Amino acid sequence: MIINTFSYLWSTTAINAIAELAANGYETFEVPVSSPHCWPDEITAQERSAMRVRLEDYGAKIRSLNAGGYDINLASPGANMRRKSVEHIKQVIDLAEAWDVREVVISPGTRRPMISPALDNVYAWMYESLETLIPMAKQAGTRLLFENTPYCFTPTIQDLAGVISTVNDDAVKIVYDVANAAYIGEDPVVGLLSHHEAIGLIHISDTGTETWGHDPIGTGVIDWNGLGKAVRETCGINNVVLEIIREENPAQKFKKAMNDLINNGWDLAK
Repeated sequence: MIINTFSYLWSTTAINAIAELAANGYETFEVPVSSPHCWPDEITAQERSAMRVRLEDYGAKIRSLNAGGYDINLASPGANMRRKSVEHIKQVIDLAEAWDVREVVISPGTRRPMISPALDNVYAWMYESLETLIPMAKQAGTRLLFENTPYCFTPTIQDLAGVISTVNDDAVKIVYDVANAAYIGEDPVVGLLSHHEAIGLIHISDTGTETWGHDPIGTGVIDWNGLGKAVRETCGINNVVLEIIREENPAQKFKKAMNDLINNGWDLAK
């Protein structure tokens, strides 16, 4: 299973977080792109090479970089803001290429909540951004994964599946976050089974429906037994990212999560 280093966002750098987690037996990681944890503009070419050597020394691999969605907006009404967002993701793609990372997680973008622009326009702005990004991703040997997030204009799996169908390019898929889905009232098991062909990765954590969280297994509304069965039938455990976010003793929290998943019928040996 892939481990997300989000819990270390403010406490240490991504490579130091990976060092700690590798010492606890984990090998594959997703890294959120956020300063000071991991920010392309702050990592020199020499540092990138040194970090790749450290990853090899730890026997570790970064599967995906999460470019984030708060600072950027591929669907902004402002053309220069779309260009800035594309440039940021291009920097993340370059970092992914330097570290041999297969996937870059991105946000479709946001839409003003009051006097919102027409959805047709918002989609058109996003697709315009993708026309630039897709060739960049292909050249770097990566693919882009759109994440379902409650604050974006495509919060549901059906919304994102429509985008993937329209783009119709293997360089663009979905990372399906089950906590994000459950928080907005979507059944993650149904979502995964219905649209698994468009999904590249799955983010797992628990959440309630009153408060949006990325919480420990079994503390929210997720049907973990049903989800485990759906994962086995579709994407497989190797494409699952554990994204529980807890700043205190994260390695211990991840270990407990693994045990909780096993107790809910997950076969983590495969």
